[in-house]
Amino acid sequence: MISTFPQSLKAAALKHPKHTAFRCGSTDISYNQLDEKTDQLASHLCSIGVKKGDKVGVYMNRCIETSIAIYGIMKTGAAYVPIDATLPLTRVAYLLNDCEIEHLVSIPLLNRKHSALAAYQTPLKSILGSSAELNIDSTTWDDIFNTSIHNLDEVNIEADDLAYIMYTSGSTGFPKGIMHTHYSGLNYAKLSINHFNLTNDDILANHAPLHFDISTLGYFAGPLACATTVIVTDAHTKMPTSLANLIATEKITLWYSVPLALVQMLQTGILEQLDLSALRLVLFGGEVFTNKYLSELMHLLPKPSFYNIYGPAEVNQCTSYHVKNPPEDKTILPIGKVWEDTDYLIFDKNDQNVADGEIGELLIHSTTRMKGYWNNLELTKKSSYNQTFENSFRIYHRTGDLVRIDDAGELLFMGRNDRQVKIRGYRIEIDEIEACIAQNNEVSEVAVVIVETIEKEKEICAIIIKKENSTLSDKDIKTFCKAQIPVYAVPQRIEFMDSFPRTGSEKIDRNRIIEMLTK
Repeated sequence: MISTFPQSLKAAALKHPKHTAFRCGSTDISYNQLDEKTDQLASHLCSIGVKKGDKVGVYMNRCIETSIAIYGIMKTGAAYVPIDATLPLTRVAYLLNDCEIEHLVSIPLLNRKHSALAAYQTPLKSILGSSAELNIDSTTWDDIFNTSIHNLDEVNIEADDLAYIMYTSGSTGFPKGIMHTHYSGLNYAKLSINHFNLTNDDILANHAPLHFDISTLGYFAGPLACATTVIVTDAHTKMPTSLANLIATEKITLWYSVPLALVQMLQTGILEQLDLSALRLVLFGGEVFTNKYLSELMHLLPKPSFYNIYGPAEVNQCTSYHVKNPPEDKTILPIGKVWEDTDYLIFDKNDQNVADGEIGELLIHSTTRMKGYWNNLELTKKSSYNQTFENSFRIYHRTGDLVRIDDAGELLFMGRNDRQVKIRGYRIEIDEIEACIAQNNEVSEVAVVIVETIEKEKEICAIIIKKENSTLSDKDIKTFCKAQIPVYAVPQRIEFMDSFPRTGSEKIDRNRIIEMLTK
């Protein structure tokens, strides 16, 4: 029985040794090669003192070495910690200190950053995969791949051991580390395989960077299903035309990304020119997919099955909705029903069940739930709800997301509980305003934020990216809103931008927008 990620990789190497495990650009690696190279990395890490329970950083762009790094680290019994290579070095240093990381696995492409990072006060003792001259130990990949393999069977890895810690933005301004075990991560992979019928014939596109939780589908479910995962290069993610071509040339069968990537490819007009007949599944999540774009995409690609995926990083995934027909403009697309081994509650502010059809916070109990937040017991307790029974109890994660159940029994996402604000005595849903403005045919993308005026009053501000050749004005937007939402919810301030600042996971960086607006 497979209960840890190293066992998953070993099983794939035995079943399909020559089958391509991962490919990135022109480089690929078979399951047999991946098993051997991860053994070498694990052996090297053990030789420099890495042991069960340690945390090892993975500091890389999208590349084939990411697959070697995460499985090599996990084979030592340590947990891997993905670190966004585009972060400011001060934030990288913060993560190294917060997670007590002594060893970093990286690539030569980041040599200049290695040199700068080595000057910071951190626990860092070595950087693997660097060829820079550093004042701490460094080892090249060539040296790692010449390492004699130790007896890694002596490392007793258990299902409840930490597998990885993934940092995500926190409400305090500091990132929070989400701890997942082999048990929670593998359960996510198993449920994904069953839910989407993944086999070794599938070719998964891994569009997300390693530090974004969407990436775990390719890195975890791919090997467990003995499928091939194509790691999309950084260059491809920046060029929608090339990205669309990649789906065709690689014969991708499963695509999973935030809606933005799909919208960008749609707007190039190239999709209809390509042979995408291999594509059978299009999964999207992380943000709301504007109905008009989703509808256009589904009309353009009638063969694949489209799924709206929902789940905070704390539970990996917990619901999905099969979008069978192109949605109409004013339809709220459901996030669907919970999948196997998952239960939910919808609570009001007093932790009482809401009536059917009413809005409340979604709480999730699942075998894919995190172990907790790293080094933050208070936040772990605050985000948990214990439901007690006569002889047992069940722990739920408080998602902070507001939902309600529709007449068909599907869950509808109604926004964040921290995106509900009170202005001039009125309770206002920011997501409702965004959904309204997004229906305008001249709007390409919209973000609504709350900013403080000089008089310290709250003000609703809508930031809009117009479609090409649009003459849309702030007056037009206000008139459009007044016809659909209460006048007190109409944004007082309208700003136009050419593009939005985005987080490392490609979500709109609303905090950065607020900073820009209040300077």
